Amino acid sequence: MNSSKKFAALQQTWLWLAALLLLTACTPPPAEFRNTDLTGATFGRHLQLQSEDGKRRSLVDFRGKAVVVFFGYTTCPDICPTTLARYAEVWKELGGQAASVQLLFVTLDPERDNPARLGEYLRWFNPAFVGLIGSPEELKEATGEFRVFSARKEIGGGTGYVIDHSTGAYVFDPAGRLRLYVKDSAPVADIVADLRLLLAGR
Repeated sequence: MNSSKKFAALQQTWLWLAALLLLTACTPPPAEFRNTDLTGATFGRHLQLQSEDGKRRSLVDFRGKAVVVFFGYTTCPDICPTTLARYAEVWKELGGQAASVQLLFVTLDPERDNPARLGEYLRWFNPAFVGLIGSPEELKEATGEFRVFSARKEIGGGTGYVIDHSTGAYVFDPAGRLRLYVKDSAPVADIVADLRLLLAGR
């Protein structure tokens, strides 16, 4: 190979390396979430139920926002109100960014949680939270899709029964992809940090 051909080959190699370095510099590093990373999960893809205002709502309706999906019920004695109060604090910490996040509360107790009761309950925590309700068949499909455990347990007294259920929440990015699982004990600061990462396109 003569010197001119060697120089051309070397020049091509430099150009290729420069392009590779430029591509690497422009690609953001993987997000370091504080909660459980579910990126690439093949479950939790579909959710379509009735909101407390009577409209059929699905995950697609909230595309462009980060979405938090939490399953519970209004007469839950501990986990549900504690978790919703924690997310109310998250909304306060997010400030102006809270408008770009939506919480969906799916009731596991359609027998007692009619739309009016569901809406009134959520307003105690944050009027921006949206409640979803469905038939037993629809809820069975939703809990199966999200791998949520739910079991009715009869008890004495006026309450009649309680519902044992999974306690974590699922978080979708603005593109509608399931990204995170958040335990019910997650600190407010960790939830806020992860939501800000998702809103930043990470």
